[in-house]
Amino acid sequence: MQIFGHRLSLTAWIGLAIVVINLLAALLAPVMAPYGQAELVGDVWAPPSGQFWLGLDNLGRDMFSRLLYGARTTISIALVITICSFAIGIITGFAAAILGGWIDTALSRFVDAMMAIPTLIFGLIILSVLGTSIPVLIGTIAILDSTRVFRLSRAVGLNITVLDYVEVARLRGEGLWWVMRREVLPNALPPLITEFGLRFCFAFLFIAALSFLGLGIQPPLADWGGMVRDNAQAINFGEIAPLIPAAAIGQLTIGVNLVVDWLLSIHSRAHGEGA
Repeated sequence: MQIFGHRLSLTAWIGLAIVVINLLAALLAPVMAPYGQAELVGDVWAPPSGQFWLGLDNLGRDMFSRLLYGARTTISIALVITICSFAIGIITGFAAAILGGWIDTALSRFVDAMMAIPTLIFGLIILSVLGTSIPVLIGTIAILDSTRVFRLSRAVGLNITVLDYVEVARLRGEGLWWVMRREVLPNALPPLITEFGLRFCFAFLFIAALSFLGLGIQPPLADWGGMVRDNAQAINFGEIAPLIPAAAIGQLTIGVNLVVDWLLSIHSRAHGEGA
């Protein structure tokens, strides 16, 4: 099988399989889950059995069902955050690269100031003040993450805007949006696609970290970071309940990174051949 005209490596196959399985689990969670995500079905921290494949959690809810619903919640929110951060970062980054001057300076200095503050601390402050609703969570992480996308988009855009076909488009009188959409974006896609995978991993892990700290996705919605927090005390009793969502977080992150590594190798080879 080939994607983008390149054959998938073994590690890329593994990563793609992991990503597809997780997406299917997220999409089909209401169909596949034997119980509701907040339904109490048995004793606290009951061990795995034929009825409860992964056991029960700290309130007696089915871990397998909550894992499926958690995939649906966490992955969908992380995906929306990544898309929003790319929309903000690409538009502002390309605008800074194309327009230059004081606009480039103002945007760059603003981004530098935001990046100077540790992301987790910044996020915790904003969520503590504005609350932990899903729209606030999405907006906060998307804005914080867009600074990284801005830096990449601006750097790539600066290399493209000096090329002849962009200069010709600007001399024809084409507007900023047309130049960004028709000239700069198509030629900047390879690094941006790779960065999208990395930013998704960041958003996914950031949501899990905030949920573990109690400022992310709130009950009764299931999410993997919150599941680790809810069942953390089970370790003291020799139970594996918190290890299950932790393993889910790890396997999806590894899967996405395997695909990203393959995309990076393609981009590096193409860049080397072009040179």
